[in-house]
Amino acid sequence: MCGRYALSADIGELAENFAIDGLARDDGEILQIAEGVRNTPSWLAPRYNIAPTQTVAAVLSPAPGSGVQDPGSQAAGEAGGRVLVGLRWGLVPSWARGLGGRAVINARLETADGKPYFRAAVARRRCLLPADGYYEWYASKQDGRTTKIPNFIHRADHSPMAMAGLFEFWRTPAGEWLSSCAILTTRAADNLGHVHDRMPVQVAPENWTPWLDRDLTDGHAALEMVHIPADEEMTAYRVSSAVNRVANDSAELLEPLTDNQEGNKGG
Repeated sequence: MCGRYALSADIGELAENFAIDGLARDDGEILQIAEGVRNTPSWLAPRYNIAPTQTVAAVLSPAPGSGVQDPGSQAAGEAGGRVLVGLRWGLVPSWARGLGGRAVINARLETADGKPYFRAAVARRRCLLPADGYYEWYASKQDGRTTKIPNFIHRADHSPMAMAGLFEFWRTPAGEWLSSCAILTTRAADNLGHVHDRMPVQVAPENWTPWLDRDLTDGHAALEMVHIPADEEMTAYRVSSAVNRVANDSAELLEPLTDNQEGNKGG
């Protein structure tokens, strides 16, 4: 699974790396990236400990046709291409009667297109979730006690991750729209299995356009486009247990721990 991740790139870097044309601000205003971005929303600040239920940066394409197909599609259409939006991490399907426990942060690649919870999103609402990397914990027994050891996992070449995401829109009882997302996961590469048995699925740059294409409604065909990293593509290292607390959010969380450092440094 993926339960925490980091994204330190600023709006300019994201626009360049993911060929983004517009930004949808929290107040609904659409800004053209080429014209310069002013007063960027808080969810675009560098973040090193992104957690479930928080607003995360996502890359979308407009819905098919000229009309507004769903909330958010007008923003994408006005931008003229890919748009960067904020989505709540924890997908809530459109048919949910309330938030309750219906906020799923991960979707299994192997079964997503067959599950009612994700089927519509797989077919029509796919996104990219940029990340520097993500955190996972493994259990270690020492002196009769079990301790969870945090690790930071990232691409070995330090290039940005483009995690494969799904997004949905849910209307609250008050009539407002909640935009939410989940990360697709699959079996971890062999070199990461000792940390956790699942890992985020990625999308290679050459498949970003078809992955985001809202006209492609064959969910099975869409899922075949994702990229499952091989062993040599990803690497992991141990980090401070300070990451265990969501309130801790600084670049120091990404610093690797050496063998002689305590795992709870800064916790």
